[in-house]
This record gives sequence, C-alpha cells and structure tokens, in this order.
Amino acid sequence: MTLVRHSELVSVARSLVTPGRGILAADESSGTIQRRFDSIGVASTSASRHAYREMLFTTQGIEQFISGVILYDETIRDSTQSGIPFPKLLAQLGIVPGIKVDLGTTDLAGFSEEKVTEGLDGLGKRLAEYRGLGARFAKWRAVITIGPGIPTEGCIKANAHALARYAALCQEAGLVPIVEPEVLMDGDHTIQQCDQATEATLRTVYAELAEQRVLLEGTLLKPSMVLSGKSSSNQASVKEVAEATIQCLRRTVPAAVPGIVFLSGGQSPVRATEHLNAMNALGPGPWELSFSYGRALQEPPLQAWRGVAANVPAAQRAYYHRAECNGAARFGRYSEKLEALATPAG
Repeated sequence: MTLVRHSELVSVARSLVTPGRGILAADESSGTIQRRFDSIGVASTSASRHAYREMLFTTQGIEQFISGVILYDETIRDSTQSGIPFPKLLAQLGIVPGIKVDLGTTDLAGFSEEKVTEGLDGLGKRLAEYRGLGARFAKWRAVITIGPGIPTEGCIKANAHALARYAALCQEAGLVPIVEPEVLMDGDHTIQQCDQATEATLRTVYAELAEQRVLLEGTLLKPSMVLSGKSSSNQASVKEVAEATIQCLRRTVPAAVPGIVFLSGGQSPVRATEHLNAMNALGPGPWELSFSYGRALQEPPLQAWRGVAANVPAAQRAYYHRAECNGAARFGRYSEKLEALATPAG
C-alpha cells in the first residue's frame, strides 16, 4: 500500500467519526425497503424509493450531524430530480458516500441455525466500480446468533475471516472498510451471554484482520451494543448497557481503530440515542464513539412521510431532529429536553 493510499484511508476514516456527527445507513436491500414501505402502505417502486431517499439526502443542514451515508447499489447509481448523482450531492455537502457490498447471509453448511455472509466472489471488481461511482467507504455485515450451543467457534471464525478478506480488498481498492459483526438481539439471552458472545466475536475478528494485513487506522468498527435479548425477562438498564459495552470494547478493540460506529440493531430510535449518550458520558476512550443507524434514524421520517409529497417538510424535520439528538449524544449531551424539542430543519 502506497503512502498516499495509506494517508487517504486514514483521512476518510477519521472524517467519518468527526465529533458531533455520524453515519446514516440508507443501504436497505430491495426486500428490506419493501418491508419498510409496506409498514406505511406505500408501494416500493423505483419512483417511490427515489423520492424517499432524495427527501433524506436534501434535508437542509443535515450535514451538521451526518458525516457519511451508506448507499445501496440502486441508490449509488441514482440522481436527484435535477440530475445530480446522489454521491456527488452528498460529497458537495461534505458527507462521505459509502456503499454496502455484501450480498446477504446464507445458512452456514454444517452449523445448524447459524449464518455466513456471501459476496467475496468478484468483490474486487465491484469495489473498483463503486469507487468510480464516488464511494469512499464500504460496509459488510456478518450476523452472530445467540442461542442454545451457539454461537459456535466455527461460525465466528468463518464470518471473521470473510470480514477480514473484505476489509483487505476494500483497502486495496482505496475504500475504508466498515467491519460490522452484529450479535443479534433476537432471543431471551441475558446481557452476560451477549457480553460473552460479543467478546469472542471481536477477539476473533481482530485476529483475522491482523492476519490479512489490514491497516486498522483505515478502518471503522460497526458493532452491536451489549444488550439483553429482546425477549429476555430481565432487561438491562441504559447505564448497564453502556458500562458493559465499553468494558467489552476495551478488552477487544485496538486503540489504532479511529472510531466505533454503533448499529441500532432493532432498538427504538430514542433508546438507541440514550445508549450512545450514556457511553459517551462515561468519558473519553481510545476511539470516537459514534453511530451508523438505519431504522433508528429513518423510522420517524418514514412515518411522517407516508409517500405523500406534502409531508416532505414534516418528514425532513423528523429526520433532522433525530440526527440532532444523536449528534448531541456524541458528546454525552443528549437530554429529555432536546428530545422533546423538534428542531425545524434549516
């Protein structure tokens, strides 16, 4: 890797975790966006998807709180109604365009109830194309399930190796890899069980990244938080989640990593903000603690929009407000007063 490429990767990674800002995950697959639109009674067509995404990307002043946007293959090739490609529009606002590059999960042969992520075949060529389209970072998601006898070491290793190969290919193509090993909330497991699964996963991921010679300074980690399972009868408090998550990360994530951009993973928009705020309120650590939220940023504007053009201003206000709240949480300054104050966009 040349010194110029090294410097560019580090610069982009750091820009994505600029204090007070975080990432919008707008990388929903065709199936996922269909389910989101079904929830508001809107048909998922190229026109409706375009209108929704342009609404988000053109929200006035959003660049104060959003540092990057993860796009989907369809979206990175799309343009505004005035003909500006979405990646160019974002870049003009000082928002870094990114791209989801994994091809989803499939059953892991020999491991019942466990998954592995596909997409390594031909990835180098796809990364080169996406860079040509304006992407400067990428994302690959692996999923780890907690249940009786799982996660297994074999599943963790298979997913960690794929994440490391993806990361190495990204850096070779000049893209910052976001490494996303998601330990799912699904189940009735305790926060202690989540902690154990998360620690085992992150230890293996970083061992694999080292073996594949990945430059950690030019990467970001997108982990799940250490949480109780959704159906657990004993739900950990916001304070317990923050403390357990930070303790786990301190044990496993090298200080060379510039930032950690948490996924919301099925949490409500408000709870995801509360958890991020509580972690940052614990004081500075070796990495920036930021967000890379999808539904936790999009659910309020989606519900306000409902596919009606007249609702766009209200939906943009809802999106701006959610982003503003998470921007405050980056400093540990989020409050109930701020939550109650829906700040108008612009």
